[in-house]
Amino acid sequence: MQIRSVGTRLTLWYTSLLTLTFILLAGTAYGFLAYSLSHDLDAALDGVAGTLAKQAHGGATSFFSSEVDEVFRHFFGFSPLDRYFDLRDPSGRSEPRQPLHPAGKLPLSAEALTNASKGLPTFETVENIQNYPVRLLTLPVMKGGRVANLIQVGMSMENMYKTRRRFLLVMAAVLPLGLLLAGGGGWLLARRALKPVDIMTQAARRISGEHLSERLQETGSGDELDRLAKTLNDMLGRLDDAFHQMRQFSADASHELQTPLTILKGEMEVALRSPRSAKEYQRVLESGLEEIDRISQLVEGLLLLARADAGVLRLDLRPVELKELLQEIYEQMKVVADDHSVNLQTASMEPVSIQGDRENLRRLLLNLVDNAIKYTAEAGGVTLSVQAEGEWAAVRIFDTGIGLSKDEQDRIFTRFYRAVEARSQGEGGAGLGLCIAESIAEAHGGRIQVESTPGQGSTFTVFLPQTQT
Repeated sequence: MQIRSVGTRLTLWYTSLLTLTFILLAGTAYGFLAYSLSHDLDAALDGVAGTLAKQAHGGATSFFSSEVDEVFRHFFGFSPLDRYFDLRDPSGRSEPRQPLHPAGKLPLSAEALTNASKGLPTFETVENIQNYPVRLLTLPVMKGGRVANLIQVGMSMENMYKTRRRFLLVMAAVLPLGLLLAGGGGWLLARRALKPVDIMTQAARRISGEHLSERLQETGSGDELDRLAKTLNDMLGRLDDAFHQMRQFSADASHELQTPLTILKGEMEVALRSPRSAKEYQRVLESGLEEIDRISQLVEGLLLLARADAGVLRLDLRPVELKELLQEIYEQMKVVADDHSVNLQTASMEPVSIQGDRENLRRLLLNLVDNAIKYTAEAGGVTLSVQAEGEWAAVRIFDTGIGLSKDEQDRIFTRFYRAVEARSQGEGGAGLGLCIAESIAEAHGGRIQVESTPGQGSTFTVFLPQTQT
């Protein structure tokens, strides 16, 4: 079954990791405890045997229980009931005068006897003496380089086993309680940590296309969740701008299409109200064709911008000599400039070649030159030039027209935007020319730069990457 709650999954992961950590720590602690108890027992037995060996080396041939108890008490801190002692001769036989443990003679293994003959002590764990194993030490007493006696001391391992068992019982009792408390605490912490996510989720559900102005609450803490909220708010801001542009685009497009359609419809309705002469019908058809051309240009421009936005604007890239293209545009627009009493001329015309789509580049430059002529007063001038500037080809269109304010320079490439001065002059156009020009330039890997002063004129510079030779 898939767990959908992130808080529950975090709690389970946290509890599982804590369980594994606890088991590893408990196992390590148990190992150290067992080693420490065993080591301390061997050290105490070695101390008891060493003390008794000194006494035997000094000439003692037997030991009373009280003496043995005193030695055990000295090294163990108490006189254990299950303590074992035996004094043997070099061959391994018990001394007849030495009192034995009530359970009987302590065993002497062949390994212990062999080691004793070499002067080495032997530690062993012996079973079947009592209910618990006995830790036994066999220590040789050396005199003159020879084994004089064997001392055996032993201690029941009952206390050590019980201590280890108590440790395991404590761990077994503490583990479930610790995991319960840790799991509960982890669940509370997970809920507390993920509460901002729930708040963001609820806020996001309230946000729709009609309420994109709303934003998620930011805590200002700078943590991961706060950065997530900030990122989502930035995304919502971009979506809000995109929706606003779409609404504005739809409204502007509808408005621009509505005007020629209204004119076209009105002229046809007037023409049909009463019989007209052939000349009057011809005039109506010519006017209708003009409006249809206007609609066609608008739709064509919108399609080009849509393709550019989608990144599917197709370019027929071939070598283009900008000097020749600009000269053609000069000759074509010279007539238009003369009709507006504007002096159209060329300046520096350097031969510069680029890889580009000739027809789209023609449209780009025609839009810029047409705007320059349209918004330049009579007796004003428009100058065309092309130069190589490093890796770029720079085509400049300079005019002495109405100019643009700083705010207008930032907005003139927006669709359907027209400068205030341009609207006041009543010049036609849908406000798509510069936007189309910019899209074509960017599709070629270039850009358009504008420099303008209100009342003094503007300079539009198209930068296009030169052909690498």
